[in-house]
Amino acid sequence: MAEPVLVLEGVCKTYGEGALAVEVLHDIDLRLQAGEFAALIGPSGSGKSTLLNLIGLLDRPSRGRLVIAGHDTGALPEAELTRLRGRALGFVFQHHHLINAFSALENVMMPLLVERGRQDAAMRATAARLLAQVGLGDRLDARPDRLSGGQQQRVAIARALTMGPPLVLADEPTGNLDTQTSDAVFSLLREVNRAQGTSFLIVTHDPRLAARCDRIIELVDGRIVADHPA
Repeated sequence: MAEPVLVLEGVCKTYGEGALAVEVLHDIDLRLQAGEFAALIGPSGSGKSTLLNLIGLLDRPSRGRLVIAGHDTGALPEAELTRLRGRALGFVFQHHHLINAFSALENVMMPLLVERGRQDAAMRATAARLLAQVGLGDRLDARPDRLSGGQQQRVAIARALTMGPPLVLADEPTGNLDTQTSDAVFSLLREVNRAQGTSFLIVTHDPRLAARCDRIIELVDGRIVADHPA
């Protein structure tokens, strides 16, 4: 079996110290295999955002082991964590976080530009290919404020795929969209998963969307209380 793209073993997260310490994640064990398409669900305050921040290498566990794409992150210095985050993880958020001063093409190129420091023809070709893949091949030069909400989220998805990450973390990626647009964007994520074998971990409050994933992981009060096929 191929190496998992994500492994958490006994992961805990505590905020504060001494008598004021509060543990918000308790002994999280989780594995995500290459090509899996999983939903992370749970009520507000259950610890989903904290868990996503740990997996996204935006914060460190207080205890436990976190492995991303075969890299044990526990001993990595901040510079190596930043490099791993850029190469192994893609991010799609509820708010698209596009830069209005830049075109769709330039927004999608941004991760490559950050890594390489200068723009080149290969970079532009990669961004154009990804925009075509998400159905925006004719809107390369459009700025975000000239795109619909669904089109903006498609640009954000293309940007998340720019570095070819094995794992994409999607935090309420359809939360700001109407039902029809939400279904279309979700279907696009599914197409990418099936066509490229990219793994997805999707945080959602929408039971309809969770049911369309392969696996549902439920978090309550900082603990995984259920993990089963959808």
